[in-house]
Amino acid sequence: MSHAELPYYLAFARVRGIGAVRLRRLKTHFGTLRDAWYANAFDLAAAGLEERLIGALLSARRSIIPETEVERLKRAGATALTWDDETYPRLLREIDEPPPVLFVKGMLTEADRWAVALVGTRRATVYGKQVAEMLAEGLARNHVTVVSGLARGVDAAAHEAALKAEGRTIAVLGCGVDIVYPAEHRRLAERIAERGALVSDYPLGTPPDARNFPPRNRIISGLSLGVVVVEADEQSGALITAQFAAQQGREVFAVPGNILNRSSRGTNRLIQNGAKPVLDVESILEELNLSAVAERVAVAAIAPENDLERLLLAQLSHEPCDVDTLVRSVGLPTEAVIAALTLMELKGLVRSAGGMSYVLA
Repeated sequence: MSHAELPYYLAFARVRGIGAVRLRRLKTHFGTLRDAWYANAFDLAAAGLEERLIGALLSARRSIIPETEVERLKRAGATALTWDDETYPRLLREIDEPPPVLFVKGMLTEADRWAVALVGTRRATVYGKQVAEMLAEGLARNHVTVVSGLARGVDAAAHEAALKAEGRTIAVLGCGVDIVYPAEHRRLAERIAERGALVSDYPLGTPPDARNFPPRNRIISGLSLGVVVVEADEQSGALITAQFAAQQGREVFAVPGNILNRSSRGTNRLIQNGAKPVLDVESILEELNLSAVAERVAVAAIAPENDLERLLLAQLSHEPCDVDTLVRSVGLPTEAVIAALTLMELKGLVRSAGGMSYVLA
């Protein structure tokens, strides 16, 4: 990414009210966030910023020094990924208005594009915790990253089981990545950062305010191919995550439970409304075409994307396209195109639609 822009991404992240929509508007209008940061009130108004936010930005500039924000990040042992970063999570980039900055403690990797979220109530029953552990362990053993929210109950059980199975897990926080909430999960958070990542779109030092948690759920679903609600009452925050998943075009799964138990009312209702019931980890893997992730990870590691793959991806959509059309589009020999498509299928980028036709995976 342009390292020159990072201080300004971090500075804008600390101005309340300037989120993805307004930041994109400023970036488009001024060309760089640096110019937007130092713009006068007249020019900010011309860029479409409301008077209230112009006041907030001018006030913030008196106390926030962009370059100091980079130092603060380093001292916290964290990093930041922005819209300009090639390593910004691919799945998250696809959602409406992805967060401009993703604060990270630990590391996100290419393998995390094969991720599934496991979420549920903080007041999990023994059954809920057992199911969360079983599914998280199964996903981890199949090289699928487990995403959750570090909360008590289902979330903690899912993270713990993924770590126990020596898999990757990501915790999405409703506070800064330099703060652990709840406090008793400090050691768990440290282990997650070692074997995965703690992530947040809230700047360093942000306390775990109740209003932060519903919006962060869009990141849990945004980082995942599908969301599994393990156990949830009808008012559970996990159902907000399921809602975001549906809006983002991600698969929604739910674990059926005792109809007399409050903590299964939300999941049973999801199934009634069309969510896919989960009876075992295989049902998730098959539905999301994740049965061969280990092979895909290995292939991706030895065969990184190249210009031909990028050309083919640009030509493909979710409607079948035959090999002859692709050959004409890229102007290369049929053998080269077929060989590239075969490799891309192994990597999970495309899939065969039959009759020598392919679609995006």
